[in-house]
Amino acid sequence: MATQAENFADARKCMVDSQIRPNRVTDPRVLAAMRSLPRERFLPAGVQALAYADEDVPLGSGPLGSERFLMEPMVFAKLLQAATLRENERVLVVGAGTGYGAAVLAACGCRVTALEEDPALLAMAAAVLPVEAPGVSLVSGPLAAGWPSQGPYDLILIEGAVPEIPSALANQVRSETGRIMAVIATAGHITQAVIAEATPFGLGISTLFDCATPVIPSLRRAPVFAF
Repeated sequence: MATQAENFADARKCMVDSQIRPNRVTDPRVLAAMRSLPRERFLPAGVQALAYADEDVPLGSGPLGSERFLMEPMVFAKLLQAATLRENERVLVVGAGTGYGAAVLAACGCRVTALEEDPALLAMAAAVLPVEAPGVSLVSGPLAAGWPSQGPYDLILIEGAVPEIPSALANQVRSETGRIMAVIATAGHITQAVIAEATPFGLGISTLFDCATPVIPSLRRAPVFAF
């Protein structure tokens, strides 16, 4: 009879072979990292069974009662594929949650800073990252502010949907060669994965693909009242 660890390993292989590779993700570093990292260890105990499902997995409610999610594997992998990762790049993960995305990037050879603001998610990340990705630097602070002290970054990944890329992050990406991977939430609850590349005239944003990624609650636009 298979052990739970063996069942998770089989599910991990199936995730890569049935969700990620068929969606034109071919970067061997991304495939190897997602095939080896135990995604279930980055999830609360009650939802570990969903670790390899083709969906966004709930991580629990934050201090404002708003749900946070671990990004759907296929969407996450396609973002990394489009980022064209380079060895030893300096990367900032914004909204790092429990640290899974940061761990994947570290396994791909990047120097990673993981920024999170939710205390419960920070506690989970602090427990698992030293074991699974000890090279990741975990920091705490407002997501919209980024983490300028370790910039400029070659790559910034926003791990969740946002209505727009915060201006502070645009100022922390490396001039002319840096890029930001994000999911933009447009009107009507449609979200689109984008790459925002640094140019001498600001960020040049290109749409990559449609998806259904949940918005990071603290980065939602403040409501505007009309009179």
